[in-house]
Amino acid sequence: MCPAHLRAMPRRFLSLLTGASLLAGCTVGPDYRPSTPEQLGVPAAWSVTANPAARENLTQWWTRFNDPLLQRLVASAADTNLDVAQAVARLRQAREGLVQSRAQLLPNISGSGGYSRNFNVIGGTSTIVLPDGTVTNIARGNSSSFQIGADVSYQVGLFGEIRRTVESSRAQYEASGYDLASVILSSQGEIARNYLLARLAQAQLGNARASLALQDDNLEIAGFRVQAGLVSSLDQEQARLQRAQTAATVPTIEANYNAAVSRLGVLTGQAPGALKAEMTAAQAIPAGAPLAGVGIPAEVLRQRPDVLAAERSLAAATAQIGIAQAQLYPALAISGNVGANATAISDLFDTIIGGVFAGLTQLIFDGGRARSQVRSARAATDAAFAAYKGTVLLALEDVENALVAYRTAQDRAREFAVALQAAETTALLSRSQYRTGLTDFTTLTQAEAGLLSARNGLVQAQADQSTALVQLYLALGGGWDSSTVPTAPSPSSTSQDR
Repeated sequence: MCPAHLRAMPRRFLSLLTGASLLAGCTVGPDYRPSTPEQLGVPAAWSVTANPAARENLTQWWTRFNDPLLQRLVASAADTNLDVAQAVARLRQAREGLVQSRAQLLPNISGSGGYSRNFNVIGGTSTIVLPDGTVTNIARGNSSSFQIGADVSYQVGLFGEIRRTVESSRAQYEASGYDLASVILSSQGEIARNYLLARLAQAQLGNARASLALQDDNLEIAGFRVQAGLVSSLDQEQARLQRAQTAATVPTIEANYNAAVSRLGVLTGQAPGALKAEMTAAQAIPAGAPLAGVGIPAEVLRQRPDVLAAERSLAAATAQIGIAQAQLYPALAISGNVGANATAISDLFDTIIGGVFAGLTQLIFDGGRARSQVRSARAATDAAFAAYKGTVLLALEDVENALVAYRTAQDRAREFAVALQAAETTALLSRSQYRTGLTDFTTLTQAEAGLLSARNGLVQAQADQSTALVQLYLALGGGWDSSTVPTAPSPSSTSQDR
C-alpha cells in the first residue's frame, strides 16, 4: 500500500480545487434572454391574403408532389449535396470547439517518468596504463535511478470567464447545426427549382415542335396556292419567316434544358450528365398540394433554421461580453506537482516530494485595451441583434412573397387556360378559312402565333405555380424537423484520414 502522506497529497490538492470552485461563483456580463416577437418587429398577422390556420407538417414537403423522380432527388440532398457536406464539416468543427471549451473547466494533469544508469566507482578495480607509462588501479561499477512525477494546473474562472466561454461555444455549435439545416433546405429548393425548369423546357420544346409541324403544313399549303396562282409568293415567304422564327427558339430552349439537368447532377453530387438519361422522357410539370393554412408570423421564429441560427449567434455574442469583462477582475491559477526518486523501483514511493502554488493576478494598467474589448463585444452583440432581426424580417418577407407569387401564378394559369382554348379555336378556324380562301395568310399567322404564346404562357404559369409552392414550403420552414437541434455525427462515423 502507498504511504499515508502519498494518499493525503491528492486530497489536499482536491480540497484546494474545491475551495477555488466555491470562489468562482460570480459570473460577470449579461445573461442572454430571448427577444420577444414585439422586439423583433414581428406583426400579429400577415399583410397579404393568407389563412392563419396552423400549417401542415412540411418535414417532407416533396412528397406532396406526385413525381417519384423529384421526390427522390430532393430527398437525397442531405446525403449527396456537396454544400451540405461542407456544412457538416463545419458543424463537426463547432462540436470540437465546444469540447475544447468544456475541457477548460477541468485541471490539466501531466505525468512524467524516467530511468537513468550511471557508471560509478563503487566496486571492483580495473588496471589502467596512463599515457606516461604509469600503471594504476581504479574502482569500477554502476548504479540505476528511477524517477516518477505528476504536474497539475488549474485556471480558476473566478468571474465566470470559463463558463461564459462554454456558453458561447455551445451557442455557436447550435448555430452551426441550424446553419446545416439551412444549407439542406437551400439545396432542396435548388434541386426542385431546376427540376421544374427542366420540365418547363421540355414542355416548351413540345410546344415549339407542335407549332413547327403546323407551320410546315402552312408552308406546304402556301406553296400549293402560289403554284395554283391563287395567291402571290408573299404568303409563301411569310410562312417561311414564321417557321424560321419558331425554329430559332428551339436551340435556346434546348440550352436551358441542358443547363437545368446538368445543374441537377451537380446539386446531387454527381457529374453534370449523370441524370440526363433519367430526365429524357418528357413529363408534365408536377403540381404540389396547396397548403390549407400557413400559421401566424410569430411561428416563423420557431420553424426557420436560419432564424434559429441567427438567434444562437446572438446568444454567443452576448456571452462574449462576459468573457471580455472578466479580464478586468482578478484571475486565479493553481498548480501543483508531486514526484519521487529512487535507485530501485521497490523503493520508489519511500520518499515523495511535492508542492502546491496558487497565484492571483490583477490587471492594473493596459492603456484601456481590456475596457475597449468589452465595448467591442457589446458592439458585436448589437450587430448580432440587428442581424437576427433582419433575418426574421427577411423570413417574413419570403413567406409573403411566396404567398403572392403562388396566388398570382394560379390566376395566370386560369387565364392562360381560357386563352389557350380560345387560341386553339381561332387557329382551327383560321386554317380552315385560309384553305378555302376566306382569309389571308397574315390572319392565319397571327392566330397560330397566339396559339403558341398561349401554350407557352400556360406551361410557364404552371411552372411558376409549382416553384412558388416550393418557395412557400421552404419559407415556412419545411424540409427539416424544427423540434430538434441538428448535431454533428459521432467522431467514429466520420473519416479521420484521407
